[in-house]
Amino acid sequence: MRPFWLEQALFTDGELAPALQGAQRADVGIVGGGFTGLWTAIQLKQKNPALDIAIIESDLCGAGASGRNGGCVLTWTTKFFTLQRLFGETEAVRLAKESEAAVAHIAAFCREHQIDAEFRQDGTLYTATTQAQMGILDPVLTELDRHGINSFHALSATEVQQRSGSARNLAGVFSPMAATVHPGKLVRGLRRVALQMGIRIYERTPMLTFEPGSSVTIKTPAGTLQVGKMVLAINAWMASRFPQFERTLAVVSSDMVITEKCPELLQKIGLKDGVSVLDSRTFVYYYRSTEDGRLMLGKGGNTFAWRGKILPVFDQRSPYEAQMTQSLHDFFPELRDVPITASWNGPSDRSVTGFPFFGRLDDHPNIFYGFGYSGNGVGPSYMGGQILSSLVLGSDNPWSRSPLTDGPRGMFPPEPIRYLGSIIVRNAIRRKERAEDLEQKPWMLDQMLSKLANAAGKADKA
Repeated sequence: MRPFWLEQALFTDGELAPALQGAQRADVGIVGGGFTGLWTAIQLKQKNPALDIAIIESDLCGAGASGRNGGCVLTWTTKFFTLQRLFGETEAVRLAKESEAAVAHIAAFCREHQIDAEFRQDGTLYTATTQAQMGILDPVLTELDRHGINSFHALSATEVQQRSGSARNLAGVFSPMAATVHPGKLVRGLRRVALQMGIRIYERTPMLTFEPGSSVTIKTPAGTLQVGKMVLAINAWMASRFPQFERTLAVVSSDMVITEKCPELLQKIGLKDGVSVLDSRTFVYYYRSTEDGRLMLGKGGNTFAWRGKILPVFDQRSPYEAQMTQSLHDFFPELRDVPITASWNGPSDRSVTGFPFFGRLDDHPNIFYGFGYSGNGVGPSYMGGQILSSLVLGSDNPWSRSPLTDGPRGMFPPEPIRYLGSIIVRNAIRRKERAEDLEQKPWMLDQMLSKLANAAGKADKA
């Protein structure tokens, strides 16, 4: 089943790239035709137009996480404490600034290349829906203030409810440094630009194996691609393909529902632009309107994959569709009579730190990788392209020197502890947040277990 966004994009862009046939060569081969692979190829070509670059994609460009996410172009500023702890103050400030700059870079790229990705830089609103969530961002915003990089400001309760369209949001802070986008149209737009730049793309071409060496030979069902340098940009699929990364990722679903068109009703309740709204749960609810007048609501942290395997359910309607629909109606009682057009889910590659990591595969000097976006990849994947293109070219710049290129930081426990622990912690979080919804005190054990999931949360806690 194609995710909703990709189906819409393919309706206007039905052209498929051919599968790889026979023995082919390229200077750089990129495995994976999503945001990371496409941004890497495009930025390589911008820096060195003479490079011969080929992308192989096992399905269609955008069929993975890039074409099925919620389309929220967010930054890393709310996770500034973790940036500081992992990378030091100077690099934390640089990365926070660069994550905001990525929003502007994507907007400019879409304008320059006439990509109609429904890009709307109307900002983001982080809200509290219970008393327990009140003020949860205050410590990190104070720290951002101290460094002069705080783009957020508080809104009154009335303003929050008007801007978010829901009385469930009791308080909130707003930043203009965020956007929403149609992810399917963006990824297919990047694909079009890459082809126009002379980058070869082979769809329906899975990598079977590869042979490392001074040149790398990538084997596919109907041919081979011999390259000087290879980039692995397959994100959640890394855990199941490469045993050395199995414990560096937890593969978790992100589930979404979207309504039929109801633009007049959305206008009436206050959703008049492309603002994204996120609450302050550990496994966050997020929602936004679309340009054609629908409402999309998503939530992460539902299905956990054993040993990082990509489960069949990730390509089906969300098994949590009924619960997601109920949550949408809890936020918006006015939409109870609006039908749900579609539901879907997909694999999200959660790292231990909540940030992606990059490096050289098994110290091979010509094989590079980058993944682990942890549910926030639409904007940061542009940064991933900056990092990987710098590594491929051997550039000496802040991206190639960034500690993000030092590989994974930390590991999850081995199976079955990781899987069983994930389910136990997930259920504890659900009970804790349900109690908070009812203005009740959660069990102490649930509070303790919930703290173990901080790395998967959307915002830092001091």
